Amino acid sequence: MPSKGYKTQEYPKHPFLLLCEEVIRHLQSNDESGLTLVKAQEAQRIYGPNRLEGEGGVKWYSVLLKQISNAMILVLVLAMALSYGVSDYIEGGVITAVILLNVAIGFYQEFQAEKKMDSLRALSSPSAAVLRDGHIETIPSAEVVPGDIVQVKTGDTIPADLRLIEAMNLECDEKILTGEAVPVAKDLKVDFSNINEFETGIGDRLNMAYSSSTVTKGRGKGIVVFTGMYTEIGRIAASMQGKDRKPNRSLSRFKGGPMQPVKGVALRVWDGFGQFLGLTVGTPLQRKLSKLAYVLFGCALLLAIIVFGVNRFNVTNEVAIYAISTGIAIIPESLVAVLTITMVVGMTQMRKRRVVIRQLSALEALGGVTNICSDKTGTLTMGQMITRIAWLPGIGMYSVNNAQEAADPTKGSVILGPAPEFVKDRKEKEKKPDHRDASALSWNVSSKETAMVEKDDNMATTSSDATPIPEITAELQEFLQSTALCNLASVRFDKQKNEWQAIGDPTEIALQVFAHRFQLGKKTLQEQHGRTQLAEYPFDSSIKRMSVIYQEGETENVFIFCKGAVERIIELCTTVGTGSNQRTATPEVKEEVLEQMNGLAKQGLRIMAIAQRPHGAYDGQAEVPREDIEKDLTLLGLVGLYDPPRLETKDAVRECATAGIKVHMLTGDHPSTAEAIAKEVGIVPTNPSSLPHSLASSLVKAASEFDAMTEDEIDALPTLPLVIARCAPATKTRMIAALHRRRAFCAMTGDGVNDAPSLQAADVGIAMGLGGSDVAKGASDIVLTDDNFASIVNAIEEGRRMFDNIQKFILHLLTSNVAEVILLIVGLGFQDQVGFSVFPLSPLQILWINMLTSSFPAFGLGRERASSDSMKRPPHKSKHGVFTGQVIVDMIVYGTIMGTCTLLTFVIIIYGVGNGNLGHDCNHAYNESCNTVFRARAAVFAELTWLILVSAWEFKNLRRSMFNLDPERSGGSKFPVFKDIYENRFLFYAVVIGAVSVFPAVYIPGLNIKVFKHMGIGWEWALSLGSVVIFVAGVEAWKACKRGFGWFAVDGVEEGSERKLGLRQGFLSLSRAVSMRKSESDLERDVVGREKI
Repeated sequence: MPSKGYKTQEYPKHPFLLLCEEVIRHLQSNDESGLTLVKAQEAQRIYGPNRLEGEGGVKWYSVLLKQISNAMILVLVLAMALSYGVSDYIEGGVITAVILLNVAIGFYQEFQAEKKMDSLRALSSPSAAVLRDGHIETIPSAEVVPGDIVQVKTGDTIPADLRLIEAMNLECDEKILTGEAVPVAKDLKVDFSNINEFETGIGDRLNMAYSSSTVTKGRGKGIVVFTGMYTEIGRIAASMQGKDRKPNRSLSRFKGGPMQPVKGVALRVWDGFGQFLGLTVGTPLQRKLSKLAYVLFGCALLLAIIVFGVNRFNVTNEVAIYAISTGIAIIPESLVAVLTITMVVGMTQMRKRRVVIRQLSALEALGGVTNICSDKTGTLTMGQMITRIAWLPGIGMYSVNNAQEAADPTKGSVILGPAPEFVKDRKEKEKKPDHRDASALSWNVSSKETAMVEKDDNMATTSSDATPIPEITAELQEFLQSTALCNLASVRFDKQKNEWQAIGDPTEIALQVFAHRFQLGKKTLQEQHGRTQLAEYPFDSSIKRMSVIYQEGETENVFIFCKGAVERIIELCTTVGTGSNQRTATPEVKEEVLEQMNGLAKQGLRIMAIAQRPHGAYDGQAEVPREDIEKDLTLLGLVGLYDPPRLETKDAVRECATAGIKVHMLTGDHPSTAEAIAKEVGIVPTNPSSLPHSLASSLVKAASEFDAMTEDEIDALPTLPLVIARCAPATKTRMIAALHRRRAFCAMTGDGVNDAPSLQAADVGIAMGLGGSDVAKGASDIVLTDDNFASIVNAIEEGRRMFDNIQKFILHLLTSNVAEVILLIVGLGFQDQVGFSVFPLSPLQILWINMLTSSFPAFGLGRERASSDSMKRPPHKSKHGVFTGQVIVDMIVYGTIMGTCTLLTFVIIIYGVGNGNLGHDCNHAYNESCNTVFRARAAVFAELTWLILVSAWEFKNLRRSMFNLDPERSGGSKFPVFKDIYENRFLFYAVVIGAVSVFPAVYIPGLNIKVFKHMGIGWEWALSLGSVVIFVAGVEAWKACKRGFGWFAVDGVEEGSERKLGLRQGFLSLSRAVSMRKSESDLERDVVGREKI
């Protein structure tokens, strides 16, 4: 049922029985400009969010159960039970309070975190392209309201129930509603005027598209009529909220044989047990830490057995309490909570940097990315194309100058000049067969045609004797007609805002705007010239072309208009040019067209071919195979589009090079176009002629060449291609497989339905938020909200920051546990008069240190900003995760120093001043004989607290000195330590407040003696302070050894030092390195070695 408090969504009749105009009028919308922002906000308030009740909400009880089943909590529960069992009600009560507080805080933090993650996921999928205020906006489906005009295309998920306004070859998979596996073809011509609503099933309402169904073919536009629980899927919402079982969990003998019920029950029990313990759910890092927690739980039991064994298994109350202390000491109680909050904070930071995380595992993976495979259009470039040139065979070159606004056909000028003839200098090519520079091509312009080809903003412009076009010739009219009609974009002038607005793909907008310059846009041709569309064969990335069928007015003249990649169109042409300039498409003529294309493509232009042919009678009843339509075409001309690189792309590519990350461009463009843009942004060298031939020839490849190679041939390349042109979806998958064989950890971008396999195959799948389909987003790990390559680099930087910070706080928490275990295990030797071990720290002191002293600095370390060199070092090895050799050794070294310092303090006070008097029953309560022991405990407690707090500052960097944490940010300061430690305010105040809190814990009467089992001290403060100095000196000495001897350096190179430049580090000094120091064989060997890292 609909949610209470919102307006009922109702109509005079069901929308499929109404005319489009009636529905639009009822909802006060506009099919050309959509709802205004004000109306959309009002509709959101009236109708509520477009979601199903109970959909996507985090369940509070599952979060609470997760907190209770935490291994850390189980240890505390065991300690609580033992405390009550030995009648130590104060200690048991405090542990009970700690358990309740820990569960409450953990529940609140994780519940809020889960809600925040749900909201972030909602930003990525599904989404809807809605028309508002005349502009297409991509918004979360939850924000769609009745009256919104929605555009859908192949791969999209229908966001709400739509009454279709336009449908071109539109088919939807509605089996989620009807159970029918065959997609439903939509038809707006069906007359439902005399039909009863209940006589027509959902699958027969051909002018409707239903929420949650998927567009399998074609495109369409519709107005939202029902949202949320009013949709058809809302009526069966319960069936949409179940979860799919994992494989082999069935209890049916028919599915897995006679033993399947036993196997299914066993696996279901294991799933439940693993989920309860956190071993089979969560990210890889979360599962790894859960396993660590239970390993530590086992260690706690082992330590308890050791305690019992030392006391000859005479388990008295005192022995049990000591066992409780050792068990508590080894468990980092706040580790899981700190990790969860740190990852959620990281997701929030990425959202601010225009990256939405769909899978938490992506946060862990991003820092280890070694290769990025990126699309060109809209990602590396601005995605705002402008038609610069149009070449018509036999006519010349139409050039557009001074056009800076992609949607405005009135800006700039169009002039006609003679077409330059691009001729290969064969003699030069034979003389220098390895020369790959652009100088191998020459401009051959006859003396009669005194045109000069210049570059304006890296574009080919017009000749000096070009003149404005006096009239539209028949050849130009045919070219423009095909350009405008074989096009899905629309261009209109908004009189209210006094601006031009365009809707559609950037490529098609550029072509449509060019046709509008001559007043021959699509709408004009349809309304004033009587062109009627009969069919559409949408763009297919595998064949790289699109075709439409149009009828001319009331006549029976039918034409096929086609556009696409030049190589794919020219092979279907039998003639080139029209009228008196028409020629048979012989191999020589086709070669001339391809040379014209290559010459223009080398300037960074995206070249497309425009073609047409007349067609016989078309009844439209039976769908004609595509191959029967796209044949015997006439090439009308070529069009050159320019998509300038984003201003930030070049810096982002350079940053990747510095960070040891290779960038690969996988694009559908022509190889020459792709290579020109790749040179401009720094992906390939600007002058590859200085490279060895085998290396230079592998940098840029066409997909046809790459796909024709065997796996062995690909693996034998000195380096994988940095540019693959005319790339098909299958090519992307092969590229990922090739990278994986070289042990690379790769990220792949994608936006189309066919990109889903490559997004899933990549280690990190990256979908486009603006231009991507819902299928691609559903297969991805992260979504870019601005489709910008620089945002990928931002995400990697944030991933590295998080990885570093997780290492820091794990080291911080586990180091204190190591110190506590050393202190307590050695403390077994401190036995009182009756032979019972006296613990140097009481259980509640340990809880205080682990829960309060360590937790907040750990949170602070999780909030550390990225170090200045985080993008100046190679990616970390993903197989090691956060538990690297350096972290493990550091944990042991620092824990040993910390434990030794506290142990010596206890020994000095007990045996140096107190003459070895350990009193009687000092583990249980205070008496006069325990004076020295209680004072020693207070000193050890204060000392360990301060050492843990100071270690948080030391662990801000695992290698650099605390007194010079970040030289690049110190600004030349001779003593930047105060600036560095104050930079992270949260960590600074966590350390300061934690250090000050020692004093009330030591001196407050009752709290000190009865709860913590220590008492006020005097001269002992000197030992605690002195140990801090010794600990800092020890940590600094260990860091100096690591730096001096190069221990645990990344790839054997110390941070901040210069690394040798190679192909993966950029190209500014590559040619110099090759010519001065490397032979061809040496360079190839080096590159192959790097690729296999």
